[in-house]
Amino acid sequence: MNIPHDFDFDPTYGYTLEELLAVRAPAAPAGFMDFWRETFEAAAHQPLNLEKREVPCPQAGWRLFEVSYDSWAGVRIGAWLMEPQRREVRRAMAHGHGYGGRQEPDTAWLLDDAVTIFPCARGFDLSAHDAIPDMADRHVLEGIGSRETYVHRGCVVDYSRAASVLLELYPQTHDRLLYHGGSFGGGIGALLLAMDRRFRRGYLNIPSFGNHPLRVTLPCVGSGESVRRYVEAGHPEALEVLAYYDAAVAAGFIEIPVFVAAATFDPAVPPPGQFAVYNALPHPKELFLRAAAHFELKGNAYDDLCIRARLTRWFEG
Repeated sequence: MNIPHDFDFDPTYGYTLEELLAVRAPAAPAGFMDFWRETFEAAAHQPLNLEKREVPCPQAGWRLFEVSYDSWAGVRIGAWLMEPQRREVRRAMAHGHGYGGRQEPDTAWLLDDAVTIFPCARGFDLSAHDAIPDMADRHVLEGIGSRETYVHRGCVVDYSRAASVLLELYPQTHDRLLYHGGSFGGGIGALLLAMDRRFRRGYLNIPSFGNHPLRVTLPCVGSGESVRRYVEAGHPEALEVLAYYDAAVAAGFIEIPVFVAAATFDPAVPPPGQFAVYNALPHPKELFLRAAAHFELKGNAYDDLCIRARLTRWFEG
């Protein structure tokens, strides 16, 4: 595929599809599951202190709410919640965003019988916080000095708590809880699904944070570049922390069906990391090959249409 671009590196990283499908996850660090189990158990004992208020909804047939709740380390998380007006709520979905944050709900991916929550991870938009950066290149380094303080720990809990909000408000969906997340939300989603067993099916779109030891060798224009430069500048110990936040490692512990869309050309999230996540997943799983991601290409809109059609069937399973 010959795509003109202004990067000083090849966003395919020289990998063929066969080679991408052979990328493996690193070994799990000692105590990986214990660390996350203890994190989730501690979070589960914290009250949500849930608040909810209805706001005008521009989408016909839907009600829109702003909600807020308490998450890890006392951080208050904001989210939008959309509820169908004319259909009985049968399912619930938590929708994770990319590393640019989110300024509004992503209505393109709504399911007509599902209530969907769109949480803003700590530091971003409705979850802005004085002590947490709102720019990806700084956010990704926040607290990286130890596994206990790294910002992604709280982000995983933020999304898990969003699921708790759904189940508190719509208890009838307890056996039909779904996850949808892309890029940042895809990588955080893999960590979430490895531990939060309330979810029944998941979709990870161009997932980030897969195979950190490999990622730090690959230049990119995404948040991974900040991490690569940080490690290169004399902080190799950061890889010991990142081992507990590796989406590919986490994928190996996921026990539900997961659908993945992975790109073979991506300047922001190197494809080998994306495929490391997919390859590590136990069956059942499905893969959609995107021609490109984080890059404008005519075929991207068609890819999204195809994915929506497949997801509709996938989430009915």
